[in-house]
Amino acid sequence: MYRHRFKTIPGKEKGRQTPGIAFCLTLLLALFCIDTHAQQVRLQDLLEESKQNFPFLRSKQAEIRSAENRIKSVKTGYLPALIVQHQYTFATDNSVAGAFLPNEGSAISPSGGIRPENIYTGTFGSFTTALVDWRVFNFGKIKAEVNAAKADLSRTQADYENELFQHQVRVIDSYLVLLINQKLVEAQRQNLQRATVFKNVTDAAVIAGMRPGVDSSLAAAEFAKARLLLLESQRSEKSQRLRLSELTGELRDSIQVDSMGFYSKLPVTEGAETAFLNNPALRFSQAQLGASVARSLAVKRSFLPSVSLTGAGWARGSGISNQDDSYHTSFASGTNYQVYNYLFGISTRWNLTNILKVRNDYKTEQFQVERFKEIYQTQKLQLDRQSREAEIQLQLSMEQARLTPVQLNAAQRAFNQAEARYQSGLTDLFTLAQSVNALNRAEVDKFVTNGNVWRSLLMKAAAAGDLGLFLKQIDK
Repeated sequence: MYRHRFKTIPGKEKGRQTPGIAFCLTLLLALFCIDTHAQQVRLQDLLEESKQNFPFLRSKQAEIRSAENRIKSVKTGYLPALIVQHQYTFATDNSVAGAFLPNEGSAISPSGGIRPENIYTGTFGSFTTALVDWRVFNFGKIKAEVNAAKADLSRTQADYENELFQHQVRVIDSYLVLLINQKLVEAQRQNLQRATVFKNVTDAAVIAGMRPGVDSSLAAAEFAKARLLLLESQRSEKSQRLRLSELTGELRDSIQVDSMGFYSKLPVTEGAETAFLNNPALRFSQAQLGASVARSLAVKRSFLPSVSLTGAGWARGSGISNQDDSYHTSFASGTNYQVYNYLFGISTRWNLTNILKVRNDYKTEQFQVERFKEIYQTQKLQLDRQSREAEIQLQLSMEQARLTPVQLNAAQRAFNQAEARYQSGLTDLFTLAQSVNALNRAEVDKFVTNGNVWRSLLMKAAAAGDLGLFLKQIDK
């Protein structure tokens, strides 16, 4: 916090007993800028902002909606297929007895009159059909496909939850690192202020002949070193601020974070080991395994036959009369229906040679099932290691955080003593510079170790898959 002292400047003309309008406006503007600069973002706000705005998370949400519509698409397999067709043709009417093969799936109708001579007079014709094909019994093929689509939806939801959890962990860790960097900037700024004071005092003493000239050079070197440390800490702070804003989905180089209670207290550690079996990463691996199993079952059942109920109706018109085989070349004569038909039946379709392809596809999916089983075991092993490592790191960080105040107090006393001895001429500037460096290291260690305690607690919560272990500590 900066303190501004205002005093009356002598030598002003009479009648100027109150501040001028320009001075008041300047003061109000300065206060407004200070208040604007003081507006800081809390951790919970950044977590919510990143959840809503980060593009990769939105892509995972779109993937979930895609999987939901995939289920609806697969369920349409239960519905009957209704195919309607209507056509107009202009063709000749010549035919001969005998069979033929279709041309790449297109079959030209062989219907026509069988006569000794060909008639090349074309006539118009029309043909309308309606076909209903309902696979009423398919031995569970469609059900297996629906279950596979549902399993894929569960996989995408677990993927989103895992990515959201990991992203929130990254946001919190980036938040803590930025807090540490902000504190380091404060520490280096205080260090620069001390170096500036001693440089000014030493330069004055050297000019007065009270100190040797080498003290001025040493003081200048310490001043330059302090400025370099401040610049480096500011560079790290600005870089970390950009990293944090990137995680929120919008790059901002002026984001300011609230230190909240991170530097006023230490978290309360719980001795009990945290379970990691509910970790979102592990649930995602389980969902991947379940989706692979469902897909393999769908592939296996795809070989089974289908039993269909079929119904059809059609009507046909032709420019050739079905009464006396007379030709009529007008368009209207071909569009008027002459005959009508219907058909009802039951049919079974079974592609027996498809068993070779299905068998290989099923083996492929089985290997995928085995793959996801091993991935699950690997993930479980890693989380177990992370959980134990996090507990160790937290305990060690707590011990370090309890020792740094002792280090800082000792460094402060040593600095005060060295400063008094230097001013009394009982020691040299080199000894005083060493005490300044020791004090600076102690201040830096205090901020770093305090921040590392919270980062270790975050690591423990991340391994357990429960950010509540961390967030409930800052809400107290």
